[in-house]
Amino acid sequence: MSGDTALHAAARSAGLMPQWEDVSGRRCEVAPEVLRGVLQVLQPQTEAPAAPLRTAICGEAVVLPGAAGAACWVDETGQQCDAHRDGAGRWLVPRQPGYCHWQQGTRCIAVAVAPQKAWWPARIDRGWGLAAQIYSLRSTGDGGIGDSAGCAPWLQRLRQHGGQALALSPMHAGLPPDAGHSPYSPSDRRWLDPLQASLLQAVPDAARAALSADDALAEAVDAATAARRIDWPGAADLKWRWLRAARLHLQQAQPGLQAEVCQWQADAGAALQQYAALAADGRSGSAQDHAFAQWVAQRCWTQLHVQARSNGAAIGLIADLAVGCAPEGAEARAQADAMLAGLELGAPPDAFNTQGQAWGITGFSPLALRRQGYAPFINLLRAVMAGRGGVRIDHILGLHRLWVLPQGASARDGVYLQFPLHDLLNLLVLESWRNQCVVIGEDLGVVPAGIRQHLAARGVLGVDVLPFTRDAAGFLPAERWRRDAVAMPSTHDLPPLGGWLRGRDLRWRARLGEIEDLPAALAQRRLDAAALTDLIHGDCVEDDALGLLARAPSRLALLPLEDALGLRTQVNLPGTVGGHPNWRRRLPLQWNETALQSRLQRISAGRDGGHA
Repeated sequence: MSGDTALHAAARSAGLMPQWEDVSGRRCEVAPEVLRGVLQVLQPQTEAPAAPLRTAICGEAVVLPGAAGAACWVDETGQQCDAHRDGAGRWLVPRQPGYCHWQQGTRCIAVAVAPQKAWWPARIDRGWGLAAQIYSLRSTGDGGIGDSAGCAPWLQRLRQHGGQALALSPMHAGLPPDAGHSPYSPSDRRWLDPLQASLLQAVPDAARAALSADDALAEAVDAATAARRIDWPGAADLKWRWLRAARLHLQQAQPGLQAEVCQWQADAGAALQQYAALAADGRSGSAQDHAFAQWVAQRCWTQLHVQARSNGAAIGLIADLAVGCAPEGAEARAQADAMLAGLELGAPPDAFNTQGQAWGITGFSPLALRRQGYAPFINLLRAVMAGRGGVRIDHILGLHRLWVLPQGASARDGVYLQFPLHDLLNLLVLESWRNQCVVIGEDLGVVPAGIRQHLAARGVLGVDVLPFTRDAAGFLPAERWRRDAVAMPSTHDLPPLGGWLRGRDLRWRARLGEIEDLPAALAQRRLDAAALTDLIHGDCVEDDALGLLARAPSRLALLPLEDALGLRTQVNLPGTVGGHPNWRRRLPLQWNETALQSRLQRISAGRDGGHA
């Protein structure tokens, strides 16, 4: 066996893909030195680990290592029923979803039985909602970082126009933020970010008392609230200082509420204690501060989801699940045996980012997940879905494969690592059903053939973004948009549609030296804008395009607040850190409410619950 042949065989055995197709369909070969580098970090086992948990779809026939004789299924409540074989000798799993055990004598095998499709509210055929970057929202006393209180007026606008959902940016617990802070590089995805939870909403008396007792704190909160952009380190220090003071006041002056905090922390148990101990540091606060902060955050977001549902929203709040976590964060340290230690996640060059992306985060090891019965993945899904009506999974293609590279390497020097899509998708659909939580999978970038259809067959919605919803002939008319998808005019990785039409992203990339021929790029964008204008037949493309989203057959349409307000600046310019104010822009202090209401009317009129 030649050296390259042996190397490729070792790579495939470890789940690596020595060959892959790029966004243009060109076959690419991973360099031998890249394969060797990733294999050295992975250190795959010579034998595949046993599977302590198997997965299947309701009524499916599965092969289990049993002998002749009777067997039974035991569900989560301990109820038993006879197990039956099909004509080929395979065992038919129960028709009721859930976690169960197949038993035959002393043999016992755990099986997760998933429904065919993820949960979707029966009364919604073509819903709509808004999408918000939480930190960008504004509310009285937010201390310089938008938080849960800033959602309230948008929930009221949703109610006014019959909307069904408010999709939120990631609210995962973060590391002490620096100037390059990103919500997609969290410390721990299982817990919430206290910086995006409102003290004035959760504990108004204690929050106000803390400000009344410290004039300097009150003045600093007011100044930060009025700031145009987010100073992540400064605002974080300020909000932790305020939270600590509010916690101490609550302990001393509100014994009834303090008892509620203690009970919640007791119910959260050892997992909360472990997280708080790992998250505590000299900057943010003590373990007590972090445990209290989690209670505050849970209280805020639970209240808002209940409010949204009470207002008539069939879905309510949609959480955002990041694809990975910071290697130095609490999640990776608490589950070191489940993570891809020494490897970084990213993406190869694609239509979004021609240079590829290195994200600086790590994720689960597929071998470790299988060995641990997928417990880390299941626990993560439950934490993110709890108290929510939906979850958007960032880069859902990671359930099938992830682009990995040794930490610090170029994004181009990576390789795809395969994941057990069948099992992960079954578990995702099962937890969706158990939690009554809609599932949206961000499926942009380099997409393997057939994967979108496979996800759609399981009830997982894709994402159709207007600038990319086209074929060789041009932009697709509304009736040709995907049914099993979320229709959007833009995303956080693009400018709002008004900025995209004017090439704001191209001008930024040229300023950063990433585009050599800006006039040619702008000329092509003008051709795109003209083609979109011809399709829409409107005078104001960015506004009239909302009518296209309203007519699309997509199960859900989401309007980012930046598009709703007619803004043109970009939330995040992928692949950049210091050159562009990523994740730092806040919504303006004032806007044209009449224009906003008109845009909400345009997108809602043709959707379920909308008022014509």
